[in-house]
Amino acid sequence: MVQRTSHMFVTGPNVVKTVTQEDVTQEQLGGAKTHTQVSGVAHGAFEDDLTALAGVRELFQYLPLSNRDDPPKQPTEDFRERREESLRYLVPDDPNVPYDMMAIVKKVVDDDTVFEIMPDFAKNILCGFARMEGSTVGVVANNPGHLAGCLDINASIKAARFVRFCDAFNIPLITFVDVPGFLPGTDQEHNGIIRNGAKLLYAYAEATVPKLTVITRKAYGGAYDVMSSKHLKGDANYAWPGAEIAVMGAKGAVEIIFRGKDVDAKTVEYTERFANPMVAAQRGFIDAIINPAETRERLCEDLELLRNKEVERPARKHGNIPL
Repeated sequence: MVQRTSHMFVTGPNVVKTVTQEDVTQEQLGGAKTHTQVSGVAHGAFEDDLTALAGVRELFQYLPLSNRDDPPKQPTEDFRERREESLRYLVPDDPNVPYDMMAIVKKVVDDDTVFEIMPDFAKNILCGFARMEGSTVGVVANNPGHLAGCLDINASIKAARFVRFCDAFNIPLITFVDVPGFLPGTDQEHNGIIRNGAKLLYAYAEATVPKLTVITRKAYGGAYDVMSSKHLKGDANYAWPGAEIAVMGAKGAVEIIFRGKDVDAKTVEYTERFANPMVAAQRGFIDAIINPAETRERLCEDLELLRNKEVERPARKHGNIPL
């Protein structure tokens, strides 16, 4: 949509005022800002029509002509073995301090470039197209800079639709995980966070394209499962050394288990035993604990290995996604 000049709605302001007595302008009801930030109806807002057309052209450069064609491949001088040492220091030691997940993604993909989809809606999750060794990939990533990266209803729907789009056009998926859980609260529960969160779980489970996952920090509870975990048939799941894969954070777990007794000491003990990726690796929930600087190389190797991935499915008309 073009900012300030484009509008979209089912019924206009005059009808709304007649029926509901609400006094609202065209811009407030269905302008570009409303649809891209509030309702999620539109995927992007641009300053003018020329910029909008340029954005559409850029998007098409990532997409195949149909589901029967391979995604286009662009020449690049960004080589597979490029190490990015800065990735070892971008995630703060304090688990409660946010950081820029998009910066991490850009340091892994080709030429520091991501075409983000719905950048102004449900900012707690990032979705976009990028390239690895010239080939298109879809990227999904929790954003700890907004709502601590928690999954809520809007984020679940946004990511689920993107995952299904990529699967429909045979675009591999790379998922970066830092998720402390689903967003708590009566508003989320009453509006169906279980039903809507299941949309993302279903989308990842049903996707047959290559699925690669990197856990950068937190991977807690049901939200960990939903984010392209091994339990949803992830092809390769990795963790950085500081990752935590658990039901919940150490302090919360200790307060429940020990009922508030000797919390500090028990938290330290619990953190040492469980707040690391070793237990998950031992149980096969992740394939390896990798040096963050080598993330790009490992993902490129896996994408080459999975280039001709085929998945056999039983004959059926279609699945029943939790709509």
